[in-house]
Amino acid sequence: MQRLFHDETIPDQFRGAVLALGNFDGFHLGHQAVVNRAIALGFHMRRPVVAATFDPHPVSYFRPDVPPFRLTTLDQRQELFAHAGADAMLVFRFGPEMAATSAEGFVTDVLAGKLGASGVVTGDDFTFGKGRTGSIAMLKALGAEHGIVAEAVAPVLYEGERISSGRIREALEAGDIALATHLMTRDFAIEGVVQRGDRRGRELGYPTANLVLGDYQRPKYGIYAVRVTLDDGSEVPGVASFGVRPTFEPAVELLEAHLFDFDGDLYGRRIEVALHAFIRDEKKFESLDTLVEHMRADEAAARELLAIE
Repeated sequence: MQRLFHDETIPDQFRGAVLALGNFDGFHLGHQAVVNRAIALGFHMRRPVVAATFDPHPVSYFRPDVPPFRLTTLDQRQELFAHAGADAMLVFRFGPEMAATSAEGFVTDVLAGKLGASGVVTGDDFTFGKGRTGSIAMLKALGAEHGIVAEAVAPVLYEGERISSGRIREALEAGDIALATHLMTRDFAIEGVVQRGDRRGRELGYPTANLVLGDYQRPKYGIYAVRVTLDDGSEVPGVASFGVRPTFEPAVELLEAHLFDFDGDLYGRRIEVALHAFIRDEKKFESLDTLVEHMRADEAAARELLAIE
């Protein structure tokens, strides 16, 4: 799948595309409904379909001090868009110029002019333009003047409530991995390059692949059953600890994943750790023997949750 940027030349084959437009962080069921509708509209209009997202997230631009909250990287979103059936991903680089663009200018200059969009599909709560003054009604009215068919998709509900990225973040913070997985239709996954650690896990008989979370939303500190996708595409089950390792000093926030029945060097390799189930809160242990005893119990619990003998 091609990755396009709004401030670069758009290839001819993608001018006149139908855009699925939104932040799409997490690409949950509601986001999937928007992209699915765009694909249906693109099929009807015989146009390519481009999933358009913003990076950095506008919240990060306007409030740089906000705690990390991202659910997906651009690479992860691109893969998810491809699996959904979009033809390309478009990234709106969100900076001073985009922040200062009026709602009218976004439709006339960017969507119609720069991109030549033939259709735009969004969620019903999508706003745009300086001061977030652009509404769905404005998008439909201005779009029609420039030959753009604009549609808004109704919210997708779960247990009577709108599915949203915020709801997923709350579930992760609470350790409710089952709810987060249901809303996203997949496990929350953290991608990164394996860092060198202090090798304490190896000394205790549990070598780990260590990741720094960066801009990702922090899930609840604790122990998880995980599935780890390696850079060769293979998947390995395991157990992971996310937190500050209260038994050791100094406190360092890390995601440490132990891969079951794996013997290989992962340092410097890019992997993805998907949180499948929450096992327990992290604890401070008075001795290493007690810690190892709990690690063995955690491994057994993870193997059972992952249906591994």
